[in-house]
Amino acid sequence: MNYKVKNNSLDELIEMARNGDMEALEEIIRRQQKNVFATLYYLNAKPDEIMDLTQEILFKVAKNIRKLKNPKTFKSWLNQIIINQFYDTLRKKQKSVKKVCLDSSPDAKNELEIPDFASNPYQRALDKELERAIKCSIHKLPDPFKMAIIMRELQGLSYEEIAQATNSNIGTVKSRIARARLKLQEYLKPYIN
Repeated sequence: MNYKVKNNSLDELIEMARNGDMEALEEIIRRQQKNVFATLYYLNAKPDEIMDLTQEILFKVAKNIRKLKNPKTFKSWLNQIIINQFYDTLRKKQKSVKKVCLDSSPDAKNELEIPDFASNPYQRALDKELERAIKCSIHKLPDPFKMAIIMRELQGLSYEEIAQATNSNIGTVKSRIARARLKLQEYLKPYIN
């Protein structure tokens, strides 16, 4: 890969990709892959499906990047693709399966492995338990709250970008985030000193 492409800003890469530069498109996909994966993980996609969904989403990005009119709206545009693909997959499953539970506890053998920097087994166990509690708490949130808090806290999107991605007004987004934070505090109370 061209060293110059790696040093370009996201906006520059998007413009280059819109003009047919395949190296720029590859760099965009490389940079966004972890973000897409993490978002799907916290949306409670099944671990064995996350990679497939990630690939489908990144394929749609590659296929449709030329349709993106303003590079500044890329994050909102990407989140809209993530949301649509996630819910499309759920709808397809609901047609063939009678019940889909988004609030189920994560299965320990399917947990996402996070690099562990703790020096002792006790601290590692506490960290793992806290990670599990946070994930379970996020999964308990109603979908609109879950989406808003994931976009704000995990992806670092602005209120405006979240509003655009969810087709909501800014006041609604702020309210959802505030209510999600209150719910998370309530759910995580046993873990907070």
